[in-house]
Amino acid sequence: MSSAGAPRGLASSGQKPITEVIHPLLPAEEAPTSATAPDPGDGDVEEAGLTNSPTSNADGHEDGSIGRVRGGGGEDEDAIVSGDEDNDDHCHGELHDLFVAVDDPKKHVSAMETYITYRVSTRTSRVEFDLPEYCVRRRYQDFDWLRGRLEESQPTHLVPPLPEKFVMKGVVDRFSEDFVETRMKALDQFLRRVAEHPLLSFNPHLLLFLTSKDLNKRQGLALLAKVGESVRQAAVAGGYRLRSRPPEFTAMSDYLDAFSQKLGTLDRIAQRILREQTEYLAEFREYGGVYSTWATSEVEGPELRRPLQGVAGCLATCCAALEDLSESTSREFLPVLREYILYADAMKSVLKRRDQSQAEYEVRLEAAFLRKQEDGTPVPLEVERCQDRAECFNADLKADWERWNTDKRRDFRRLLASAANRNVQYYEKCQASWESLIALLQHRPLEERLNGTN
Repeated sequence: MSSAGAPRGLASSGQKPITEVIHPLLPAEEAPTSATAPDPGDGDVEEAGLTNSPTSNADGHEDGSIGRVRGGGGEDEDAIVSGDEDNDDHCHGELHDLFVAVDDPKKHVSAMETYITYRVSTRTSRVEFDLPEYCVRRRYQDFDWLRGRLEESQPTHLVPPLPEKFVMKGVVDRFSEDFVETRMKALDQFLRRVAEHPLLSFNPHLLLFLTSKDLNKRQGLALLAKVGESVRQAAVAGGYRLRSRPPEFTAMSDYLDAFSQKLGTLDRIAQRILREQTEYLAEFREYGGVYSTWATSEVEGPELRRPLQGVAGCLATCCAALEDLSESTSREFLPVLREYILYADAMKSVLKRRDQSQAEYEVRLEAAFLRKQEDGTPVPLEVERCQDRAECFNADLKADWERWNTDKRRDFRRLLASAANRNVQYYEKCQASWESLIALLQHRPLEERLNGTN
């Protein structure tokens, strides 16, 4: 079939003069040869991390394999051996000069409300900071304000997600120690990711968040401004269908859909396993208690009492090991799954804003092209500005997509290595406990050996 009537799409990267930009409705044979649509096979899809080829590090070498490494004390530590992950400072090609930490949660009770604050500590050598160290206290809504301002002021970038704000009353106690600790770790991860970003870390709102004792957030005005921008974009590109979405962004969208579905399934199954382990632990403890009471009733001699006590001890050891395994799943495994589910949603939001930017550009370009055909009106400067915004979205999104994939590979390799080590430790403890019982059962009491010699 001839492609004479096929619409042309917005270029996905690289700046071009407005005179070289292809109109989305221009037939293929009339398009300038210097402005060609991106080739789906130009490597962009592979760069997005959507192929089955081996991953490479910054130097072009393939990643190493996962392994268990020995720490200084000789114990197996949760770590991995991979090409360029020995120094996290060089993961994205930059050195860190801004270090942040979230810790020390405190509960505040007043007549109006009860809430938790966290200590935010900062160490830096950047010139925009007046002091090398800061320490302030922030509550969840302050982190929420920061993320909203980052997303509002730098919409072309991927802003890391926050943990969910709302919890189900009666199901989760948001003031419980476990919940507060889990949220604190998630907030710490959020702030660290922002501080490590080469552009978000220089945002003035982050500087205010880290240094100001009393935030003047003005959330209402920020929300109105954000809603106003969304209404403006919807008015320009509302109901508009993109002429041609660059293939690398379509591949990103498809990958994120599949990735979210897989993580959601893993999260659901892992939570079901945890519930079943909790029930299993209750049964196991009751099971071991029966052996303990039985042993106390054997007063005639140690021949049976000691084995019964041994079985009870084995069951107690296995219960403790399973409890440790379940706790590590709840505290380490599930939070990473949930963070990356939210991360995928955040990336989808950036893709949506990118599409809105392209749609706004195409709508304005089409209108300018029609006016030029009718009365020779030159293309207005606003069209060129729309193109610049669209190209900025493309470049920033690609860079953040690469960073996100690098972080994702590193985080999940560590997570899986840690999970493997935890399971090995669980089964090793259980095996050692039961083997000690076998040794006890195979040991003949002194009286029995003496009787056997008579």
